[in-house]
Amino acid sequence: MADPRFFEVAGPFSMGQLAEFAGAEIIAPRDHGNDIGDKLFTNVAPLATAGSNDVSFVDNRKYVKIFEKSKAGAVLLAPDLVERAPSSTALLVTPDPYIGYAKVAQSYYPNIRHIAGVAESAHVSRLAKIGGDVLIGPGAVIEDNVEIGPGCRIGANTVIGAGVVIGDSGNIGSNVTIEYCCIGNDAVIHSGVRIGQDGFGFAPGATHIKVPQLGRVIIGNNVEIGASTAIDRGAALDTVIGDGSKIDNLVQIAHNVEIGRGCLIASQVGIAGSAKIGNYVMMGGQVGIAGHLKIGDGVKIAAQSGVTRDIKAGETVAGMPAMKARDFWRAMAKLKQLSIK
Repeated sequence: MADPRFFEVAGPFSMGQLAEFAGAEIIAPRDHGNDIGDKLFTNVAPLATAGSNDVSFVDNRKYVKIFEKSKAGAVLLAPDLVERAPSSTALLVTPDPYIGYAKVAQSYYPNIRHIAGVAESAHVSRLAKIGGDVLIGPGAVIEDNVEIGPGCRIGANTVIGAGVVIGDSGNIGSNVTIEYCCIGNDAVIHSGVRIGQDGFGFAPGATHIKVPQLGRVIIGNNVEIGASTAIDRGAALDTVIGDGSKIDNLVQIAHNVEIGRGCLIASQVGIAGSAKIGNYVMMGGQVGIAGHLKIGDGVKIAAQSGVTRDIKAGETVAGMPAMKARDFWRAMAKLKQLSIK
């Protein structure tokens, strides 16, 4: 159960409400009859610790045995697991239980509205345009000609550089720096993020000559950026992050990179300059993308892969250098056989 010092739970919710949130079909417990729609559930919890008033989920067959012994009052699950359910558990049947659980959990733990205002120790330029219902935390600095949309939260000690634009309902964490950047609506930017600093641009020689970085960072709507991630501004063109993309902690995105819509990028990924990433691309942890490559829509890149060539839309790749995942695992199997001999 979430610690009440940090999280405030909503609800309780009835089985009928939960089914509506998740878009799920209700199946009553086998030993409790059919009158289940009005039963109230107070919280979400893991399968192993959930009680009779809790809601849980199962979407991975590794956890089926735990599910079979669970005391959860209600469980979100796929149709093929219905027969494995405990007799006392009400079921919320949906083709994608994890999405259903996410919607249910959001209902129990909605974003708590902040109290608007500007901390006494914050510095806000008279030339900045600040929308209504904005919170600016202690020690924050808002420089000239910044535009911040209504409903935003700016965390403590965050610096928003001159000319930056932030859309409506953004949530910017503490100790963030944002420069040379335009951000859409509903952004979530976690603590320690650095956006818009110089890209790594030098003309090599006996003395390396710095190339001025004259582009921006353009971030779409509903983008989330994890703690301590760095996104460089463009050298001439812009660095672009598409709508709905989610970027984990400790990711490096170099100058002129273009990332499409709905991408998922896990921790410690590094994307070199001018790489173009399509829509709905997924990258596992510690993936490296070489510069100037094109990664097609829907590509999946396994953790710790090193990508040194363009990848066509829809491919799944693994290894270093990255190759089709099936070829990589075959090669690994052959290598293992050789080593055993």
